[in-house]
Amino acid sequence: MPEGQTEKPLYIPLILGTPRQGRQSEHVAMFLLSEIRKRPEIETELIDVRALKMTLSDAGREMQDPEYAKKILRADGLVIVVPEYNHGYPGLLKHALDMCLDEYIHKAVGFCGVSAGPFGGSRVIENLLPVVRELGLVATSTDLNFSKVQDAFDDAGRLTDEKYVGRAAKFLNELVWMTRVLRYGRETIPPL
Repeated sequence: MPEGQTEKPLYIPLILGTPRQGRQSEHVAMFLLSEIRKRPEIETELIDVRALKMTLSDAGREMQDPEYAKKILRADGLVIVVPEYNHGYPGLLKHALDMCLDEYIHKAVGFCGVSAGPFGGSRVIENLLPVVRELGLVATSTDLNFSKVQDAFDDAGRLTDEKYVGRAAKFLNELVWMTRVLRYGRETIPPL
């Protein structure tokens, strides 16, 4: 980048991937959103699958929420906060992801797995990797995993386990690097 010129902020929205009532992953999403907002190089917003306007009576582009599609097209990268339900991902998250295709190509995605058990959503992330690869997204190698999420936050949703601050920083550092590299590639290197 030429001297004196500043890079435009990366637009990295955070997708909260479950509509369930009483979702513990909402605390995780709010914590991570606040950590992202501390970084001047990132512009972000919350995309809650609960609030998307999608029809369940159709498939593909016919069920697409146009506002969601605009945000994904504009996005340089994504963060997906996803709870593990019986070793898998929430169906509504998959439905939301399937609403777009070309909008995802060559963009970074970082996963934040959430579980009530000891594995921190690692199995849900494993299950989502082939999905996002098929969509054209590029997953970071550093995930952020919240094990026993019920112990990481108090009743008001405040973080009680400070180890997640450092883990979130490491996670975001890699996501920012990969997002910058892929944006540079999309903007300067023609596809083959």
